[in-house]
Amino acid sequence: MSSTALYRIRRATRRPWLRVAAFCGAGVAAALASAFGAPLIPIEIARSIGADAVDQILSVLATSMLPVATFSLSIMVQAYGGATSNVTPRAVTLLMEDTRAQNAVASFIGAFVYSVVGLIALKTHFYGDQGRVILFGLTLVVLASVVVTLVRWIDTLAHLGRVGETVDAIEEAACAAIRRRAEAPYLGGLPWCPAPEGAIAVQAQSTGYIQHVDSGALEALGEASDLVLHLAVLPGSFVHRGRLLVEIDGNPDAATLAGITKAFVIGDRRSFDDDPRFGIIVLTEVASRGLSAAINDPGTPIDVIGTQVRVLTLWAECRAAPTRGEIYPRLRVPGIEVADLFADAFRPIGRDGAACAEVGVRLQKALAALHAIGGPDFQAAARREADNALARAEKLLDLPDDLEVLRAAHALVGHRG
Repeated sequence: MSSTALYRIRRATRRPWLRVAAFCGAGVAAALASAFGAPLIPIEIARSIGADAVDQILSVLATSMLPVATFSLSIMVQAYGGATSNVTPRAVTLLMEDTRAQNAVASFIGAFVYSVVGLIALKTHFYGDQGRVILFGLTLVVLASVVVTLVRWIDTLAHLGRVGETVDAIEEAACAAIRRRAEAPYLGGLPWCPAPEGAIAVQAQSTGYIQHVDSGALEALGEASDLVLHLAVLPGSFVHRGRLLVEIDGNPDAATLAGITKAFVIGDRRSFDDDPRFGIIVLTEVASRGLSAAINDPGTPIDVIGTQVRVLTLWAECRAAPTRGEIYPRLRVPGIEVADLFADAFRPIGRDGAACAEVGVRLQKALAALHAIGGPDFQAAARREADNALARAEKLLDLPDDLEVLRAAHALVGHRG
């Protein structure tokens, strides 16, 4: 199976409706399976359990689970709205993909479907005395699972949609993308180099963001037709009709060109999965929202700055580790520039927080830490962003004490030359 198919399947499985449908199907199957296992139950045990015992438990489940599921959905919608207003709309996708919330709602709806199907089958005498015993046992299991899910769901509700919880979710998504990219720094290929003159250009056929690149498919097409592919875009790049995707050194046929185009998944919005820069950008958006006049919460950008340090430290560590995975020698792929990562992480914070001395000092200290742990490219990027942040702050801060503290923090980063 191609990585494009796996990518689409992975994205599809995160949708809430799929998990709900699976739980509902399991509920129907469990309710009806009792009749087929009836011959396994001794008749003496069957006579000891009356129909009323099962009927009452199923009635309680049927009357309580749907309101609980509806209430849970309303809480989730409120959390998504709060995240949109107070954090960033880009983080709502991660909240919607939270398996804890999906499992809770799916469990409640699945239990409701199970109880309704069980009641219908029970009233129509579908089970018989022996089947009713199995239904009773399954109902106790479902009841226990619902209780456990409710307890976990209460704990989840205490944090759902909160700024700190959302920042942690964005950090986790960004770190996961960084680890995946570290395993294949050039998407499994070799470092980019210019294509020779006369190379054939393959252009995008739609407008949107590159979400995934199927390196394995590109390598197979290149191997089959003796081609070398020079990619011009990475996941996260915005493309439009006519935008260059790849330059081909060789003579591909029409089928190969079509296959190369299909190896690039283009969507309406950026995705966290294969785009490390997107997670960093979304974290910065959270910080900028906290610095806005409407929210005025400098604690959030200070927290985000620390998160960015952890994320970029992970990038430095993963980059230093030996690469894993298959190498595709027929691909020439651009790498991610450290300067771009630093600009994504800190430049908007330095701009929006230039008038806040506390944020400025924390930003300079964060850049000093990254300057100390990284290589020459980290040091150059840290110095550049530190200088830019200081220059912006000097134009807006009037109090000499604030400027003195900020300049002292900037001195920890070092200077050029």
